[in-house]
Amino acid sequence: MKQTTLCYIDDGDSYLMLHRVKKENDASHGKWIGVGGKCEADESPDECMLREVKEETGLEITEWRYRGIVTFISDTWPNEYMHLFTATKWNGEPDMSIDDEGELAWIKKYDLPVTDGVGDQSINLWEGDKIFLRLMLDEGTPFFSLKLVYHQDVMTKAILNGATI
Repeated sequence: MKQTTLCYIDDGDSYLMLHRVKKENDASHGKWIGVGGKCEADESPDECMLREVKEETGLEITEWRYRGIVTFISDTWPNEYMHLFTATKWNGEPDMSIDDEGELAWIKKYDLPVTDGVGDQSINLWEGDKIFLRLMLDEGTPFFSLKLVYHQDVMTKAILNGATI
């Protein structure tokens, strides 16, 4: 299982997100996601997240919260453990042009289509991302474990803290 990180940089009413539009053969092509990437052999999830955010945005994160672990099982893409973070303090301003995988933008939290019929439906998210974004939008949600099973690009099962949802 590969290990990855994903961080949603939170300015209070928006998340800094990446629209994955630049790479071919990208599992997330056309989707909006947080900032992150693959862990290197000697990195902890925190170290990976800090490095990836710096590389993709130019920001130096100074305050963050480890929100949960998401296990992705897929018949198309490699399985992975994704360590999920939110960051609320940082040094610098995001460089909106340095990422080679997509385009960065601040997305209003109320625009995220995390519930059917709510939000901006043109913001293309993975179905599983809608689940963990709902959890993250509730600041009182404790650390969680989420397992997402995909057949091709369709989510077929979601298990939150051991219970199918």
